[in-house]
Amino acid sequence: MMTTKTLPKLVLLLLPAIILQSCATGSEPIEDIATSHAHGVPTEGKHIGFGPQSPRDIDSKLGDNRLVFSSAPSKNTMNLCNIHLHKNAEHKGGEFSTYAGDGNAHGYDTGYRYSGQLTAKERKPLSKAVCTGKHSAIQSGDTLEVHYVYSTSQIEPGVSLAACVADPILNPQLRVEGQVIVAVNDENAANFMEMTQYDVRDQYMQAINIPTDTGTPVQYAGSTTGPSYNQKHSPYQVTWSVRPKVKKVNIKSLGQWCEKNVFEEDHAHGVRNLVTNPKSLSPIL
Repeated sequence: MMTTKTLPKLVLLLLPAIILQSCATGSEPIEDIATSHAHGVPTEGKHIGFGPQSPRDIDSKLGDNRLVFSSAPSKNTMNLCNIHLHKNAEHKGGEFSTYAGDGNAHGYDTGYRYSGQLTAKERKPLSKAVCTGKHSAIQSGDTLEVHYVYSTSQIEPGVSLAACVADPILNPQLRVEGQVIVAVNDENAANFMEMTQYDVRDQYMQAINIPTDTGTPVQYAGSTTGPSYNQKHSPYQVTWSVRPKVKKVNIKSLGQWCEKNVFEEDHAHGVRNLVTNPKSLSPIL
């Protein structure tokens, strides 16, 4: 783990992009960067020089951004460095295409929700919400997007994106394995504590229980996310793999994970608005 003195500027810039919630600015998102469902400010040409952005509609292959960067290797030859949650799905498509609303300027109450149906038992609220943060908490029926972040650096899982970078390589390749989940009041649903277990496999740190029954991941070239990039493009390159089907997860196990984990994650973060401008999206081949 790097000391504060040696932590590179790259990490400091990346922290709010993919891990931390942004501070509210009160201004509207820019249409050229993200979908604005209110009154966006057009910024034609602001995409120039920036690589493809995230999140996106994974059901659409549309994309005109031709800035090319090498795809990150398979996660099996990279090291898991962080796991965190976003309240509602940042991506759209598959089983999560129901728009959640315009949001509250903190990246919450927006994004996309599970489009399927839950039983009354699955939706039954707990007496007390779990994973409570400043702007949100998790209750039965809520949709979340889990990000398993991988790095080509020789690191171990830890707190924030700082855990993904290690001297002497300060610009590692990054991959995010995305899995949308639905919190349900069902003891027989998937256990989030198990979904986030990790161990060394063939000399690489791996999340060993990422779901394998939620469809073929959609892989594309994109960027870091998070609401701090609602007003500007992200300059960071990420290879994404997003699964199109949701996984139902026992809400109590989510609460247990938020109480204690090596990543020091105790709540779900906000989301970046969906990127829809073809000039800001990579083509999906």
